[in-house]
Amino acid sequence: MASLRLLLLLLLPLISSSSVMAAKTRHFKWDVEYIRWSPDGEESVVMGINGQFPGPTIRARAEDIIAVELTNKLHTEGVVIHWHGIRQLGTPWADGTAAISQCAINPGETFLYRFKVDKAGTYFYHGHYGMQRSAGLYGSLIVDVAENEREPFHYDGEFNLLLSDWWHKGSHEQEVDLSSNPLRWIGEPQTLLINGRGQYNCSLAAQSSKPPLPQCKLRGGEQYAPQILRVRPNKTYRLRLASTTALASLNLAIGGHKMVVVEADGNYVQPFSVQDIDIYSGESYSILFTTDQDPSKNYWISINVRGREPKTPQGLTLLNYLPNSPSKFPTLPPHIAPLWNDYNHSKSFSNKILALMGSPKPPPYNHRRIVLLNTQNKIDGYTKWAINNVSLVLPTTPYLGSIRYGINNAFDTRPPPNNFPKDYDVMKQALNSNSTYGNGVYMLKFNTTIDIILQNANALGKNVSEIHPWHLHGHDFWVLGYGEGKFSEKDVKKFNLKNPPLRNTVVIFPYGWTALRFVTDNPGVWAFHCHIEPHLHMGMGVIFAEGVHLVKKIPKEALACGLTGKMFMSEKNN
Repeated sequence: MASLRLLLLLLLPLISSSSVMAAKTRHFKWDVEYIRWSPDGEESVVMGINGQFPGPTIRARAEDIIAVELTNKLHTEGVVIHWHGIRQLGTPWADGTAAISQCAINPGETFLYRFKVDKAGTYFYHGHYGMQRSAGLYGSLIVDVAENEREPFHYDGEFNLLLSDWWHKGSHEQEVDLSSNPLRWIGEPQTLLINGRGQYNCSLAAQSSKPPLPQCKLRGGEQYAPQILRVRPNKTYRLRLASTTALASLNLAIGGHKMVVVEADGNYVQPFSVQDIDIYSGESYSILFTTDQDPSKNYWISINVRGREPKTPQGLTLLNYLPNSPSKFPTLPPHIAPLWNDYNHSKSFSNKILALMGSPKPPPYNHRRIVLLNTQNKIDGYTKWAINNVSLVLPTTPYLGSIRYGINNAFDTRPPPNNFPKDYDVMKQALNSNSTYGNGVYMLKFNTTIDIILQNANALGKNVSEIHPWHLHGHDFWVLGYGEGKFSEKDVKKFNLKNPPLRNTVVIFPYGWTALRFVTDNPGVWAFHCHIEPHLHMGMGVIFAEGVHLVKKIPKEALACGLTGKMFMSEKNN
């Protein structure tokens, strides 16, 4: 009966009112600084906003203007914030990417981020300078439908979970390790966090933990105590999920409860039911679940590592059926996640994600195809990641300003490779693993259709190919399909042009390929990169530019850095 009720709720039509109320401008004043915090019971130095971690949740309605006055209270480093999933239509300088869309905000300086949130959905924000996301600079951004509009589904209540991973080694030390020769890998995270809270060296479900861990002894008000989700029986709830992990791919489950996926990356999908959900760094989802289990019990919400051999204990919080006490722990153990390398499970989930009926369809043909080969390489003995044998190193003057104003010598103007050699064997170690640094730009013709083929390959080690979640700034793209092995022309016939989902982040599986299509309709310069923080730090990304001549006046604070930028501003002021 409950499942029938949920189905009926899902079929409610999307109702729009002809009288749309005026959008609001929502103002925020933020100070970014290092603070002492205990995300998992071990006190650490964490990047906080206004003295809190994670940062404040922004809540707005579609078409609202967000205005964040951000002051850098760090003493020795710059800072920027990227608004993940927000397309920044008409405001490319507010994308929050250091050396791409803006200069890093210097210590003591203030920068105004002002932009429109044009589409309802589940989003988040995070640092995009160095590895500041690993240091804890992130928070949630929720955009509700516009006034007098309704979602295409109904629910009685809502929760928001921001998922992350946590190391006891600081982000600066991690940066040094990743840039060392030989490479000193950062290792697996110590803890998985749910809304910035986790438990290190103990477990809420100690009796079923593997390896065995002692029972957590928590006192009220502690920063690492789990945020409990309190629900009433026989209700339908929306659970918003977003992953800002630096490394870990995750699997989430609610013990004993089915979940219906209804949104992915701010886009509605055809509802489908699952027992657990894979979520990669940079992705967001909304799921509906009905509290139709035994109301005398409470249930575990669990997250586990996927795609890497798990050396991090699962993260847990509690689904508390009222009026039960939250101290009444579940009688059943947490959900047993699929094996970390059960990629068939992951692929099955990804292939179920299809656009909601009536969603925009992709153009039937592309104007250009770019094939991006992901490889691990060596440069002068240093371990790097590279795309088509080029490891990205960002310039000192942001691309947006240097392209818009024609600043010379700001970056390499030679176009990066459009493909990789036909005889490259993606299944084996490269015969020549050496690569090169570069900061060239893919110049894309405005208002054209671009296909991207993300091609995975063997890394430096034998029989090693890793999962990579890729995120595109400034756009949503259609996911046309996934495939095994090396992409070839015959694979085009497999593309889904009927109901492909719109996303801003997508995964490529080991030894596989993923095909995307997007339209270059947003003037600006946009990053496209692996969302795993160490991989981006080690060069795994590319830069797209489109219609930059149409960009209106760029704030001088976003331009006047680096030698070429400073020289340009000096000449302009004279």
